[in-house]
Amino acid sequence: MDTAPRTRLFSLPMIIGLLLIFGSGFLACLIQTDKGAVKIRDVRFMGSDGKMMSALLYIPKTASKENKAPGVVAIHGYINTRETQSGFAIEFSRRGYVVLAVDQTGHGYSDPPAFANAYGGIDALKYIRSLDFVDPDNIALEGHSMGGWASAIAAAVMPDGYKSFIMASSSTGTFGAPEGTATYPKNLALIFSQYDEFSGLMWGAPVATDIVHTDKLKTLFNTTESIVPERLYGSIEEGTSRILYQPALIHPRVYFSSQGIGHAIDWLSVTLTGGKDIPTSDQIWYWKEFFTFLALAGMIILLIATGRYLLDTDFFRELKEDPMAQKSLSGIKWWISAVLLSVIPVILYVMAWAKIDTKEGLGKARFFWPQQITNTVMFWALGVALVSLVLFLLWHLFAARKNAADFSNYGVTWKNEGLKWCKIWKSFVMAALIIFIAHLMLSFSQTLFKTDFRFWIFSFKALDTLHFGITLGYLIPFTFYCLVLGLIIHGQMRPGKPGQPLGIAKETIVNVLLLTAGLAIALAAHYLPLFSGSTLLLAEASLPGIVLIPFVPMFAILGIIMTYYYRKTGHIYTGAFICAMFIVWQIVSSQATHYAF
Repeated sequence: MDTAPRTRLFSLPMIIGLLLIFGSGFLACLIQTDKGAVKIRDVRFMGSDGKMMSALLYIPKTASKENKAPGVVAIHGYINTRETQSGFAIEFSRRGYVVLAVDQTGHGYSDPPAFANAYGGIDALKYIRSLDFVDPDNIALEGHSMGGWASAIAAAVMPDGYKSFIMASSSTGTFGAPEGTATYPKNLALIFSQYDEFSGLMWGAPVATDIVHTDKLKTLFNTTESIVPERLYGSIEEGTSRILYQPALIHPRVYFSSQGIGHAIDWLSVTLTGGKDIPTSDQIWYWKEFFTFLALAGMIILLIATGRYLLDTDFFRELKEDPMAQKSLSGIKWWISAVLLSVIPVILYVMAWAKIDTKEGLGKARFFWPQQITNTVMFWALGVALVSLVLFLLWHLFAARKNAADFSNYGVTWKNEGLKWCKIWKSFVMAALIIFIAHLMLSFSQTLFKTDFRFWIFSFKALDTLHFGITLGYLIPFTFYCLVLGLIIHGQMRPGKPGQPLGIAKETIVNVLLLTAGLAIALAAHYLPLFSGSTLLLAEASLPGIVLIPFVPMFAILGIIMTYYYRKTGHIYTGAFICAMFIVWQIVSSQATHYAF
């Protein structure tokens, strides 16, 4: 009689994960379509030089050939995608505006390289003007950060192609955008937050609140006096109107806040015609963000539930083992090592951004590694891995071996058997299956609901063919990094006393804190001076600071996954392989591609 345990596909965690993914996706879709009052299309259109452009097109049901609607081109900033504009797009479209939320060139699903064809802003404006249900004389441009430069270039090239301009966390006269004048751009609302990290670059004022005194802004507002926020300058009828809004936000929060979106709504209501009279305070976009966050949580649960199921199948069951007796650090030595584990990544992160040249040097975009910022992150991760590995080996050779520790105690080898390559290969196959299923669920969700999995700037998008190929190029270095990370936290830093391991919940919490505390403290230290009325701690590290923000939730997730699979398999491999695929997926799908394939 067959007495082997039977696997159950639809376990409670699996059901919860799937319900969160598809239930939350459905609810997010209801929000962004305003319960069916807005139709959303995933569109592709040919831009300049044969570059295929990608966008989400929000079409109110009231828009038609006979009843042309006002239009808005919404363009995201650097290393973002079209979905980051969903707050603007949702609120504009439910008020009767057709919205084209476009992926810049080299971002999202638009063809690379990044920065090509004036960031894609001109192509986007031409496309929305070609739609027969959009009033071509009643169009606004809205751009955040680099999207503001894309919009400004489009406004300069097609001065009669738009009527109103919303520049969020951006500027004129920067990175290809012409200098602003009293008449260019037309009818401009500048939303520039009080704690914007790029005020020095964009307006020549190291402290964002001081941009009101700069000659550059005074010239744009056609005055010799300091600019008064929320005062209307110029004439809307003549196209020379200007207004400055300064919400108490940081650079990437402007499109993720009721204040920033509210200011944009107000400006459209007085500069375009045909919009619905819905109060500015009536905003629903944040519910969509809440539900995409729940969908993201569902995917994390699915990463655990799928592995739990696979480990009970005949093929993968041999991977299930208990960890060997721990031979980790304890007492004050553990705490010293914990500090090093937190400090080393921060120091090397600063060094990587300072030393790695992404134009012509080590970080340059190449065929196999085509994303400049991903290259910087990759070499940072490799540096952390190498330094950590050297320190670990020194500890093993001169301390741990005296306690009869070997690599089986660290989850690397099998006791008296060494490396078992068949089991390592099975661990990789299992990790690939788990990530494949998670990716499949995301693909279904994007197709059905036109939503990805995200919270603010931490997001996952389904990979197209190009981005899948890009992930393969980065997978080996990040796999090495994750293997070393697993070795450290499960070998040297495993919490608890010998013979008295912590429960899995407590061990998970400790590992999450080990991986995130240093980054979180570094970010707090970096931003505290900014919130105190000065500049960032490292004034020139505006972009590195923003790039670091998503790594806090990322490493929290890595801590959960690594701990779970170490406790279930007794080895570091499955968790490390899953985490490597997971982190490469997230980074590649959200970064800009700079290599011209």
